[in-house]
Amino acid sequence: MSMIKVENLSKKYILSHQQQGSYTALRDVIATRFKAAGRRVLHPFPPKENLAHATREDFWALKDISFEIGQGDRVGIIGRNGAGKSTLLKILSRITEPTGGRVGINGRVASLLEVGTGFHPELTGRENIYLNGAILGMHSVEIKSKFDEIVAFAEVEKFLDTPVKHFSSGMYVRLAFAVAAHLEPEILLVDEVLAVGDTSFQKKCLGKMEDVSKSEGRTILFVSHNLTAVQNFCDKAMYLHKGSLMDIGQTHRVVEQYLNDCQSVANLIWQGEHKENEFLKIDSVQIVKQRIDSDELFINEDIEVKISVDVFTEVAGIAFEIFVYNAEGTVAFSSFTETMTLRKGRAEATCVIPGDTLNNAHYTVTTVISKDYSYWLVQITDALALELQATPEGLGWQGEWPGVVRPRLRWHVDLS
Repeated sequence: MSMIKVENLSKKYILSHQQQGSYTALRDVIATRFKAAGRRVLHPFPPKENLAHATREDFWALKDISFEIGQGDRVGIIGRNGAGKSTLLKILSRITEPTGGRVGINGRVASLLEVGTGFHPELTGRENIYLNGAILGMHSVEIKSKFDEIVAFAEVEKFLDTPVKHFSSGMYVRLAFAVAAHLEPEILLVDEVLAVGDTSFQKKCLGKMEDVSKSEGRTILFVSHNLTAVQNFCDKAMYLHKGSLMDIGQTHRVVEQYLNDCQSVANLIWQGEHKENEFLKIDSVQIVKQRIDSDELFINEDIEVKISVDVFTEVAGIAFEIFVYNAEGTVAFSSFTETMTLRKGRAEATCVIPGDTLNNAHYTVTTVISKDYSYWLVQITDALALELQATPEGLGWQGEWPGVVRPRLRWHVDLS
C-alpha cells in the first residue's frame, strides 16, 4: 500500500543579495525610509538603475524528484548540508508549499523537524500535548488515553506545567518526539533534531520508531547524518544531492554510493544561506590553512577552524562548539568554548585541532552556537568537509590506521 507518492517535485526559493552590510540598526532603517520618501517627492520617476540595490537569484532546493514510499517502510534520507532533505520533509509536513509537482499522502502525518516546530512557546508542556493532538485531528479522550505514556517517555514530569520556552533543547526534543511517536500518526517524519538529545535517549527514540514501524505498520522517514543509525534502523535509503534524487533503494547500497561520493568532496569554507536568530548570525566557517601553496591537509598539521559571526545585540551565555564526524557519521570528538558575553558587532572564534589527532580519512565539521550549553541558537550541519592525507614521509606503516582518530600520545617505556 502506497503511503507517500511524490511526482516531479520541485521547490524554488528567491535569494536576495544586498549590497549593504549584513546588519542594519532600526534607526538606520527609519532614516533610510524617510530619505527614500523625500526622494520620491523630489524625483517621482527615478532612473531604473537607482531603484534596486539587491540582486536576486533562483535557488532550487529540490528539482524534479519522484519516489514512492510504502506502508511500514523505514526510509533514511541522507546527503550533505543543502541537499534538500529538510525542505522535502517540510513539504511532506505541509509547512512549505512546493513550486511544482505533486505530493500524495495517505494517512495522518506527525513531524519532528527543527527544535520548536509545532509547539507554542507560551503554552506549558501539558497544553502543547493537547494542542498537537488536536492538530493531528485527535479527540481529547484519545489524547488523554496516551497522556501518561507520553510524559513517562519524555521524562519531563517536573516541568509539565512550565511554558516550553523555558525548556532546554534536550527537554524540548524529548517531549516533541514523545508526542509525535505516541499520538498514532500513520506517517512519522523525523529530522536531524534527534541529535540534540543525549545518546541514551537517541537509542530510546530509535527503538520506539522501530517498534511502531514493525508492530503497527507505520511509515517513517528519518533524516540523519549518522550513517550507522541509518543502516541499523532503515530498510531503505534515499540519497539527495543539491536538490536532486541520486538514488533510492536498499540502505547498504545507497549509503555506499554516498560514501564514495563524499571521498572526492572537500569543502574548506562555508558561506551559505545565513544561519541566524534574534541575537546573531553565522557569517562564515572556514579552515585556516597553514600552507597557502597547497590544498592538501596532512594528518601531522594543525587544523584551525574559524567561525565568524555578526552579533545584533549584546547576549550572555554564548558558547562556540564544533562536532567532528567521520564518513560513517560517528562523532570523532566535540569541543566547545567557555560561555561568554558577546557585544554587538563582529566576533570570531578559532578552534585549533592539533596535528596527529585525526586519521588519514574523510571528516565533516558541524558548527553550533549555543546559549548556556542548553539551547542551540544556530547550527550548520556539515559546514566543512576535510580529506586528510597521510604524511609524505610516513611512519613505516603506509595503510590507514585503525580507529576514528590516531593521536600521538605520550608514552613512557621502562627498559630496566
